[in-house]
Amino acid sequence: MPMILNEEQKMLKDTARDFCANNLPISQLRRLRDQNSADGFDRDTWRGMVELGWAGIPFPEAFGGLEFGYKGLGVVTEETGRTLGASPLFASVWVCGTAVNIGGSDAQKADLLPGICSGECLMALALEESHRHEPHGAATEAARSGDGFVLNGRKSFVLDGHVADRFIVVARTSGRPGDREGLSLFVVSSQATGVDVRRTSMVDSRNAANVEFADVRVGPNALLGDPDGGANILDPTLDIARIGMAAEMLGGLQECFERTVAYLKEREQFGVPIGSFQALKHRAANMFCEVELSKSCVLEALTALDEGRDADEIAKLASLAKTKVGETYNLVSREGIQMHGGIGMTDEFDIGFFIKRAAVSEQTFGDVNFHRNRYGELEGY
Repeated sequence: MPMILNEEQKMLKDTARDFCANNLPISQLRRLRDQNSADGFDRDTWRGMVELGWAGIPFPEAFGGLEFGYKGLGVVTEETGRTLGASPLFASVWVCGTAVNIGGSDAQKADLLPGICSGECLMALALEESHRHEPHGAATEAARSGDGFVLNGRKSFVLDGHVADRFIVVARTSGRPGDREGLSLFVVSSQATGVDVRRTSMVDSRNAANVEFADVRVGPNALLGDPDGGANILDPTLDIARIGMAAEMLGGLQECFERTVAYLKEREQFGVPIGSFQALKHRAANMFCEVELSKSCVLEALTALDEGRDADEIAKLASLAKTKVGETYNLVSREGIQMHGGIGMTDEFDIGFFIKRAAVSEQTFGDVNFHRNRYGELEGY
């Protein structure tokens, strides 16, 4: 499969760009923040995204999806990243929909995927338990009780956890925190007795929550995949989600770069546009090169998903994309602030939103240092 977009994907990208510009602008995120919206996203806009089929893009037609591939979902997500759009697309579709599609039984897929594709069932992954990303670090316990399980533990940084109808909970059925073996995944209703959800306020206005599970009882059908074998679902799910987050970050950094270049052309000093200054030209040229490299990394990773390459290669590409895009977003957002000067630090200018989103996005499912180290280990170093 060539590492380019086909005509249908280009049309989807154009449609997504128009929709996001008209229905999901940064001004909407600003309004949601200022009004302290209970949901943290606009449900009418989400319904519009669902009506365009975005929530079902990568999933089988048999379960309500479009089977259009992750490259299709990637170009849509890139455009939502340009406007810093608030929606359940990442948590519910990229993360939880993928987990169900990879590891769910036919009955679980029939139960969950149609709701995800229709936007009626919002889901969130309850994974993290500390201040840093530890995919196999879960200490949350799932003890057998009759033919079911009892869950006890706390989760943090649960993206869209405050609006989730169901959680996919990573819990330990054996072993110790840090062990790959012994993890199990459970689908748990947010309304189940013993589930306590508390929304957190994020610096970039992204939606997240802390969730506590206190003697939460679930039946055998709640188990996603095999007991003690949850990592076999979790690991590929996280890699796909990392690629999705890289696509969103790519959209944000491109928008940030383009806004900065436009500002360099219009802002005048000493009677000339500041973009004519050689030092700023060099810095802009450096950013341009890094943006182009980031595009290639994300597109190659999305292409690998749709080609069904082996898990090791996808894992490497996921870490490569997350690292490169994280570095570039960091660079472009900070340069954008500096080149805008003092006004760039004010809330009046949208450029400040990008530096906040860059910081939070980088921490999602592993920062630059985590993935640089992981890539080295995957290469045998």
